[in-house]
Amino acid sequence: MSRRRLGLRKRLALNIFSDLYASTVAGHKLDTIFWECTLRCNLSCRHCGSDCRVDPGIADMPLEDFLRVLDEEVTPHVDPAGVLVIFSGGEVLVRDDLERAGAEVTRRGYPWGMVTNGLSLTAARLQSLMQAGLRSVSVSLDGFEREHNYIRRNPRSFDRALDALRLIVREPSLAYDAVTCVTGAMVPQLEAFREMLIAEGVKHWRLFSIFPMGRAKDDPSLRMTDVQFREMLEFIRRTRREGRIDVSYACEGFLGGYETEVRDHFYQCAAGISVASIRVDGAISGCTSIRANFNQGNIYRDKFWDVWQNRFGQFRNREWARRGACADCSMFRYCLGGGMHLHGDDGELLYCHYHRL
Repeated sequence: MSRRRLGLRKRLALNIFSDLYASTVAGHKLDTIFWECTLRCNLSCRHCGSDCRVDPGIADMPLEDFLRVLDEEVTPHVDPAGVLVIFSGGEVLVRDDLERAGAEVTRRGYPWGMVTNGLSLTAARLQSLMQAGLRSVSVSLDGFEREHNYIRRNPRSFDRALDALRLIVREPSLAYDAVTCVTGAMVPQLEAFREMLIAEGVKHWRLFSIFPMGRAKDDPSLRMTDVQFREMLEFIRRTRREGRIDVSYACEGFLGGYETEVRDHFYQCAAGISVASIRVDGAISGCTSIRANFNQGNIYRDKFWDVWQNRFGQFRNREWARRGACADCSMFRYCLGGGMHLHGDDGELLYCHYHRL
């Protein structure tokens, strides 16, 4: 398989984008808040980076604590209509007060969405969530029945996730996507899986690779080889050109010659730039894939807006990442050391997408 080289025109475009991104970092306009409302989960997935479980030993964050942050420390500084609140977990549907949470966020003028494994999503629950203002949903569907259930470790998971997706695609008012964590076993089946999704009416699909954190750290069965990784990107590139389904690779790494060919935009890590999260224990960070080594404060002792404005130095100035394989890499200007979630507890890069290619 031939290498996708970074041509002159694309390099010039990347230079322009890099300059524009620097101004975006300087402005760090908040447009997305993830609320990790629970670490409880009705599954025990092999690849979980949060190590969630039925009883994680950490209580759900009380809704009132999150609403206080919105009311006192976010709303005075933003247009709520321009900030998406995403409920994440764990599995958000285990919270009995999810509808109340959604209604309260909606009443304050914020659009909200959720990330779910679909196991507990019924038609009645979806309707009650939509009545509470639900605007967007991401549903995890990690392949056909054998592959999905292997990752999710539940024999009902595939059927329930597919049923959830079927409910969602029939709701024209919902923005949604199917999210697939691609393993090596799924790569040869991507063409067939795409056809199944199209037949089910799915129009939006996002593909991820599984990074070695949490339970996935010591499970090689979840990973793609470098050759399979390239095959996945070639598949996305072909599928985008066909135009029958809106498909993209996740926002987690710089892809050299594949930039703008497998995503709608050049690579950027938005964590701490336009995306913040409030974790179940009150920690303030970037997206919820980033673990505690990059926490910037805590809502129970710090003011969220002060943290957003004046901390996040590791997110906004990435020179600290110019070490190891990144030290003399000619692509560092464009990738800035890769996604923050791909740096371990010691700050070292777990793996580089560009080097894989």
